Amino acid sequence: MSPARCHLRAALFLAAASARSVTTQVAARRGLSAWPVPQEHSMEYQDAVRMLNTLQTNASYLEQAKHQRGDPQTQLEAMELYLARSGLQVEDLDRLNIIHVTGTKGKGSTCAFTECILRSYGLKTGFFSSPHLVQVRERIRINGQPISPDLFTKYFWRLYHRLEETKDGSCVSMPSYFRFLTLMAFHVFLQEKVDLAVVEVGIGGTYDCTNIIRKPVVCGVSSLGIDHTSLLGDTVEKIAWQKGGIFKQGVPAFTVLQPEGPLAVLRDRAQQISCPLYLCPPLEALEEGGLPLTLGLEGEHQRSNAALALQLAHCWLQWQDHHDAGELKASRPGLLWQLPLAPVFQPTSNMRLGLRNTEWLGRTQVLRRGPLIWYLDGAHTPSSVQACVRWFRQALQVREKLSSGPEVRVLLFNTTGDRDSAVLLKLLQPCQFNYAVFCPNLTEVSSTGNADQQNFTVTLDQVLLRCLEHQQHWNCLDEEQASPALWSAPSPELAGPASLLLAPHPPHSSASSLVFSCISYALQWISQGRDPVFQPPSSPKSLLTHPVACSGASVLREAAAVHVLVTGSLHLVGGVLKLLEPALSQ
Repeated sequence: MSPARCHLRAALFLAAASARSVTTQVAARRGLSAWPVPQEHSMEYQDAVRMLNTLQTNASYLEQAKHQRGDPQTQLEAMELYLARSGLQVEDLDRLNIIHVTGTKGKGSTCAFTECILRSYGLKTGFFSSPHLVQVRERIRINGQPISPDLFTKYFWRLYHRLEETKDGSCVSMPSYFRFLTLMAFHVFLQEKVDLAVVEVGIGGTYDCTNIIRKPVVCGVSSLGIDHTSLLGDTVEKIAWQKGGIFKQGVPAFTVLQPEGPLAVLRDRAQQISCPLYLCPPLEALEEGGLPLTLGLEGEHQRSNAALALQLAHCWLQWQDHHDAGELKASRPGLLWQLPLAPVFQPTSNMRLGLRNTEWLGRTQVLRRGPLIWYLDGAHTPSSVQACVRWFRQALQVREKLSSGPEVRVLLFNTTGDRDSAVLLKLLQPCQFNYAVFCPNLTEVSSTGNADQQNFTVTLDQVLLRCLEHQQHWNCLDEEQASPALWSAPSPELAGPASLLLAPHPPHSSASSLVFSCISYALQWISQGRDPVFQPPSSPKSLLTHPVACSGASVLREAAAVHVLVTGSLHLVGGVLKLLEPALSQ
């Protein structure tokens, strides 16, 4: 291990040790037998979330699913059994008029666009998504808003007690974390009598527990790429096969333009299932002859998501024989890659309103706070990080035209699971950050006070070592890129005028990267008290013990603007939002 890494680990040791003792105490309470179950009327939201956290979480579910994926029917039958034990049958889900959406990137944004469009028609919408950013109740929404803490608590304990009452020796009493929330979402939407439910697939499609849905109204597939390779396969074609598993006989499905290989797989899957699959025309085709469409989400890549959302909403409205589903522009769609093109229609005023009003936190989101501009995007795959880089650089070009002084760029990064951080970090290099900051997805060193932020699947040692690996990858990349010409004369297109680079990358990259033990410490160092909303009571003196932290603090305090890109993990973005937007926790 290099001396720099040893020094950094020593600086983090005290914080890690104190957090480990708390983590150990919490982990000891995880067993259901050790956790008393009070009566429903006395339950508080945090109590419900703590109990939810005792179930298997995503990392454990992934490991389990990898061993079981050879028999998807068994998995779906197990989910159907849980559904039956909860008091529902698969046929009951047909009443939800479901729009089922999968994909590698953009599926959440597509769902958000679709839900907002249909809500603009006055329909009562349900929306199930994952993961959550700040509070777990964000995963289950009615009319675009997370269900209230009281509603979450009520439905959680109803389902929990029902499953406890129906357990026997032949089955596991409780489903995993994600399966439980999926069941709970179905109950909430049925009991609250939504007109439709937009359901985002968790991982993949074929093996996903949402795939017990038997008769959706319409299905959608957003852009495909490489992610969750240990579960879904190591090629885009294998991943496409998994995603196409949500297709149903006779149910229309739509996809955006994909590379030829995965698109052929989707086409073959649709033909095998007798599912009519359509290729979405670009958004420009729907704008032709009318006003441009304004999107509530930034980034050029959101246009593809919006085009898919319009087709899903249009199809759903047609299925309902709605009188205002959009006037067709072309009566005979053509073929592309042996797939019929989806109809080109004139977006209605409600569709335009829905696209314009769509909000989806943590995706191409910008927060302007005095001299600090926070760019939040939970990109975590190579293709989504590329899209994030394009969005960030375009935003900087606009901003730098208005600049009145030296500016600093900071990367705040983390990633989890089996994702290759070296690949993602290399894609971020063109942004020419002055500082790269790495931290775990922990809002505070101890998260025991907030059940929504607790994660029992990893230890603090593991996540800190992962951050040190990120830093090492970054330093190696910087050293590969370093040259006198690069540092003395950066490209105006990439970095803006040289005068705006207050702290250009030094030749030795370790001087421009830092690791902090939690998100709060990272934000305290980056903001230097200059964010008018994020004002922690006091900063630990240890934040400035590292020489780079000390010298960088002066640079950050003197900059006319500090551009901070937060990316690599939706969980990291959620932790940042929790601190920068306290209202989201209320």
